[in-house]
Order: sequence, then C-alpha cells, then structure tokens
Amino acid sequence: MNMLSATSPVLNALLNRRTIICIFTGFASGLPLYILIQLVPAWLRVEGVSLKEIGLFTLISLPYTWKFVWAPFLDRYLFPGLAHFFGRRRSWMFASQIGLLIAIACLPIFDPRQHLWLVAGLCTIVAILSATQDIVLDAYRRELLPDNELGLGNAVHVNAYRIAGLVPGSLSLILADLMPWQPVFIITAAFMVIAILMTLSIREPQAMPAPKSLRAAISEPFTEFFHRNGTTQALLILAFMVLYKLGDNMATALSTPFYIDLGFSLTEIGIIAKNAALWPSIIGGILGGILMIRLGIYRALWIFGIVQVISIFGFALLARIGNDPLWLAIVIAFEYFGVGLGTAALVAFIAFNTHKSYSAAQFALLTALATLPRNGASAITGYLVEYFQWEIFFYICALLALPGMILLIYLAPSCRPPISTEEKQAE
Repeated sequence: MNMLSATSPVLNALLNRRTIICIFTGFASGLPLYILIQLVPAWLRVEGVSLKEIGLFTLISLPYTWKFVWAPFLDRYLFPGLAHFFGRRRSWMFASQIGLLIAIACLPIFDPRQHLWLVAGLCTIVAILSATQDIVLDAYRRELLPDNELGLGNAVHVNAYRIAGLVPGSLSLILADLMPWQPVFIITAAFMVIAILMTLSIREPQAMPAPKSLRAAISEPFTEFFHRNGTTQALLILAFMVLYKLGDNMATALSTPFYIDLGFSLTEIGIIAKNAALWPSIIGGILGGILMIRLGIYRALWIFGIVQVISIFGFALLARIGNDPLWLAIVIAFEYFGVGLGTAALVAFIAFNTHKSYSAAQFALLTALATLPRNGASAITGYLVEYFQWEIFFYICALLALPGMILLIYLAPSCRPPISTEEKQAE
C-alpha cells in the first residue's frame, strides 16, 4: 500500500496530457539537430570532404549557443500574421517548423565538393530556425509543467529528443546506401510534419504577461538570475553548465566520421552504432531521473559525471581494436549510457535554475551555455584528430572532462536546493 501510494504521483504524471506533449516537443527539437550533427557529416565524408572541413562545419551550430540573443525578442513579440491563430508561443513554433521542413529538404541541392560554402550557409539557416524552435519549445514546456513535474517532463523531453536521432542517424543512413542523397533528405525533412501537427493540436499555455518593452525583455531575465543567486554563485552555475559535458561532447562530435574511418559501412553504422547509442542513452536518462529522486541533483551530478569521464575511454579502446562490430556496440552502449545519465542531471539542473516569469530568455541562455562545448570547442576536433590520431584524441577528451567535475567541488556546497512549490507558496 505504501509503495502504491508512493508511485501513484509518478504514474499520474506519466499518463497526463502534459507528459505526452513533452514527447512531441522532444522529437521536434531533436530532429533538426541530429540532421546537422549526424546526417550532414556522414554526407560530407562520403562525398569526399576532409575531416578538417567537417570539423569546422560544427561552427554552423553556433546559433544554438547564441540563441539567447534573440530569445527576448520572442518573449516580447508575436509572429506577424500568425499570432491571431496560434498565440505568442505557437506562432513562433509553426513558423520555424515550416522553415525547417523546407530548408532541410533543400540541403543536397548543392554539391559539397564544389559549393561547400553554400551548403554551410543553408546549414546555418537550418541551425537558426532550429534554435528558434528550441527557444519557444523550452519556454512552452516551462510554462506548461507545474514545478513538481519539471524533472519528469524534461526527462521525457530529452529521451524523445534522442529518439528523434533514429531518423537522421539510422534510417537516413540506411536509405543513403539505397538511393541518392536528395530523396534521403526529403524523406528526413518530412518527419518535421510530426512537429507541425503537434503545434496545430496543442493549446497556448497560461503564461506570464509579455514584457512591457524589448529593453525589459532583455534586461530583466539577467538581473533576476543574478539577484536570486548572487554574483559569485551565478557565475559558478554558468561556468559549470559550460564545462560539465565538455569532454563528452568533444568525444562524440565526429563520431560518424570516426566509425567510417574504422571501416564500418553506412548500414553498419545505421544499424549497430546508432541503435547502440540510442537505447542506452534512453535507459540512462530514465534511470537518471529515477535516481535523482533518491540521490538529489548535486550528488547525481557527481556520480553521473564520473561515469561520463570513464565512458570516454571506451572510444580510445575502440580506436585501438579497430573494425569489430561487437566491440563497437559495447563501447557505444556504455558511452551513451553515461551520456543519458549526465544529460538527465544537467537538464534538471537547468530547469530548476530557470524562473518561470522569464522562461524563454533564461532557458535559452542556460541551454545555450550547455551546448557551447558541442558547438564551439568541437570545431577544433578535426585538427586534433589529424594531429594526434583518434586514440590520443579521446584521452585528451577525458582530460577535458575534469574541469567541470573540479568546479562541482565548489558549486555543490554553495548552491541551495531548488525551492519547492510548497516553499514558494509559503513565501
């Protein structure tokens, strides 16, 4: 009876409409990103683009880092012509999703060997539209979920986000062995219809009033964050979000070219590597969410971070072993199990450090900082690989994972736990 009463709130949260919406927001958010970081690098490598150029291609994802720059604009203004039908959040969702559908389908129009800069420009447009969609989806989810469902809702979102990677990271790669790249990208882009249907079917959330001016939309989220945490603690929080997954993100930045260089076919990558990455990361995310109930957020960040560091060494082992499908599955499964754990803890940490009154701007800033290693530091990965080769490169990534753990020594004791709903009501 006690066990049943303890699990009933979780079951209620799992089965409600808000959680189902989080599944679709995760899929919509993850699809375009995985196209950029998995499908596009595979396409470029098969077409003969060098690792150095592919490594530099990760810079097209910088809009994910800088999305906080225009997030206040989305907080303040409605999308022209659509707001009457959709409202503030859904109008921006619909516009960005239609743009993504078109831009992704048009990617292989240009030959990357002759017009690489044109391909890069179109990929940048995809990144900007995707980052804009993320701003609105994050704000919508923050406004939709009550405080006691934030952890679960964000865990569901992250897992659906990773499931979206099956499309460009598995299905599309298998199709690329059977047909030209143009229909592959068209089929992949068509999955954005799922996101569009979600936007058409959901309701606008009961959000806080829009800021009175663009200046207020820009300044108030920053001042509130630093006032609430204090300057020193706020800076520690921001630095930690940048460094926590630095080594992990760099280790996986060129994963698809790494598998190709080991001699695996695109079909083997699609079937073995991508599925071995997806399901352990989902299991890790779900398990991480459950464990955080028992461990607490900061203890979970410690334990999951250590698992992340250890798992990077698996890539170094794979680089030494070479083309072995069984070891590929084992190493990737353990690595992405650690990814799932770490991401669950970090996203929960971000959500609880976001104030509901400034959901778009603050969530955009904090998630942008969390993606900085993937979009910025990962740009040099191609140079590091060509200079040190794959095995030494992964040892370097493991070392780069340590600063975030060291910072946690100072962060965890000084950070107060998130304020519960009951405490807020008491205040």
